[in-house]
Amino acid sequence: MNRIAAIVAGALVILMLLSSMLFVVDQRQFAVIYTLGEIKEVITEPGLKGKLPLVQNVVLLDRRVQTLDSPESRPVFTAEKKSLVIDWLIKWRIAEPRQFIRNNGVDIRNVENRLSPVVQAAFNEEVTKRTVIAVLATEREKVMNDVRKRLADEAKQFGIEVVDVRIKRVDFASNITDAVYRRMESERKRVANEARSTGAAEGDKIRADADRQREIIVSEAYRDAQKIKGEGDAKASALYAEAFGRDPQFAQFYRSLEAYRASFRSKSDVMVVDPSSDFFKAMRGAGSAPSAAPAHK
Repeated sequence: MNRIAAIVAGALVILMLLSSMLFVVDQRQFAVIYTLGEIKEVITEPGLKGKLPLVQNVVLLDRRVQTLDSPESRPVFTAEKKSLVIDWLIKWRIAEPRQFIRNNGVDIRNVENRLSPVVQAAFNEEVTKRTVIAVLATEREKVMNDVRKRLADEAKQFGIEVVDVRIKRVDFASNITDAVYRRMESERKRVANEARSTGAAEGDKIRADADRQREIIVSEAYRDAQKIKGEGDAKASALYAEAFGRDPQFAQFYRSLEAYRASFRSKSDVMVVDPSSDFFKAMRGAGSAPSAAPAHK
C-alpha cells in the first residue's frame, strides 16, 4: 500500500515538473522567456516548448493585427483656417517583442495610450498643409499614406509595425456646422428658385406658342371651311338656277313652300297677313297642280 502511494506521489511530482517545464506556443502568439527577470529568448515558432522550472517564466504576446480608433475627436485647422474633426483608425501589430516589452510592458493598452497622441499629431501636420476639398476628396488617400509614412519611424521605438491608416469620417467642427448648413440651405433655395423661375418662363413660352398655333390652325380651318362653303353655295346656286330655269312656275311654287316652312315653324307663332296678298297665292292655287316640267331633249 505504501508502495502504491509512493508511486502515485512520484507521478504527481513528475507531472508538476513537466507542467512547469513545458508550454505551448500558439501560431497567433509570441512567447517571451524571462530568466530571473531578464528577457532570455523570444520564441516566434508555434509548438510545444520547454523552460527551466522556478528559474524561467513565460509571457505570451498577441502577434495578430490590432486596431486603434481615435479616442476623441479634436478639431484640426486646414490651410484655409477651417476647423475639421477627423475620426481615424490604424492597424498595427507587434514587430519586435523585445523592444515592445522594454518600452510598453506586456499590456497592449500601454502602447495604445502612447500611440494615440502620435497619430493625432501626424494627422494635424498633414491636414494643416491642405484645403478642405483636398482632405475631403482630392487628396484623402494621400493624407492617409503620408500619415502612415510619418508613423513608420515613430512605430519602431514602440516595437510595432503600422499596417494601415484610415480616415473614417471628416466633418466640420460643431461651432461652424450650423453656419455651413444654413449657407447650404440658402444655396439650395436659390437654385430651387432659379429652377422655378426658369420653369415658369418655359411654361409661359410653351403656352404662348401653343395659343399661337391654335389661332393659326383655327384661322386656317375657318378659311378652308368658308372656301368650301362658298364653293358649295355656288354649286348649289348653279344647280338651283339650272333646275328652276327649266320650269319657272315650279320654281316659284317651291320658293313659296320654303317660305311657308320657315314661317310656320312654331305653333306658338302669330302672324298678321292680308289673305289676299301674294304670300298666300300658292295656297290659294293648291287645287290646281303646277304644269309639268318640260321634257329633256
